Amino acid sequence: MQIAVSSCLLGERIRFDGGHKHNRFITDDLGEFAEFVPFCPEHLAFGTPRPTIRLVHEKDGIEVHPSKTDDNLTEELLATSNAELTRLKAAPIRGIIFKSKSPSCGLGSALVYRTNGYAEGKDDGIFAKLCREHFHLLPMEEEGRLNDPWLRENFVMQLFAYDDFENFKASQPSMKNLVDFHQAYKFMLQAKDEVMYRKLGQIVGNHDKLSFANILKKYEYIFKTIIAEKSSIGKNRNVLEHMAGFAKDKISKIEKEMLHEQIRDYANKIVPLIAPLSRLHMFAKSHNIEYLLNQKFLHPYPKELALRSDIKGGK
Repeated sequence: MQIAVSSCLLGERIRFDGGHKHNRFITDDLGEFAEFVPFCPEHLAFGTPRPTIRLVHEKDGIEVHPSKTDDNLTEELLATSNAELTRLKAAPIRGIIFKSKSPSCGLGSALVYRTNGYAEGKDDGIFAKLCREHFHLLPMEEEGRLNDPWLRENFVMQLFAYDDFENFKASQPSMKNLVDFHQAYKFMLQAKDEVMYRKLGQIVGNHDKLSFANILKKYEYIFKTIIAEKSSIGKNRNVLEHMAGFAKDKISKIEKEMLHEQIRDYANKIVPLIAPLSRLHMFAKSHNIEYLLNQKFLHPYPKELALRSDIKGGK
């Protein structure tokens, strides 16, 4: 899996002051399961080291100015941003991680100034805005927000689900394969958006007798829309209770009570999500409940990332 990442987050010394913002979660944790495509339009446009720049709201729109002069550098940064965009389009990337607060790469966090020098608000950086326009439904996040365990887990889940669908689509699937894919993602999708999940079920049901190419196209759009949504403790609890129903006739009364107690403890933020999930997984393996074992909700990404082990990972 290839992920595009702001170069400074990978440890490259190309920030305005010649430094970097090395992010260990990206390189050490995600790096075990992904290859990175670095980018930095500011470095390409202005070199390193370089004067700092800012976004300024002029009468004709947002412009790029040096922090200490009125020079207009918008065209230079747009040119290198478009060059980087073309390069990323040529790579099979599954997501983008931007540097927060950057005038080129901030994802909704770049400060925009008035012409009088006072801050007006926040917006996308020049390059981030181009990426939003050209990479519809692609997982995107900035490293600052990945410090939140809930946002981190949801983003990584989205990354791996997006990658899974792209690989599935490239495998020349059949209608039966799509039905199996949909079934495997049932509980993950329900934990994000029950209504949209049911729409996907209608597409797979193909009551309109569409061609498989049309079905797959419709399915892809809604699937990628759903996986971009955030799960919640309440939705996860409903899914856990539903999954528990598949084991209720195979486990003892005490085991059932312990499972539901752990689900309640998760809902009350006493234990992390991994606690009831591990118990469910154990029951599914012990009793060979194949339907549960095949569910992506149990293993949406490599367990080594351990993103469900933090109580703060749910909201």
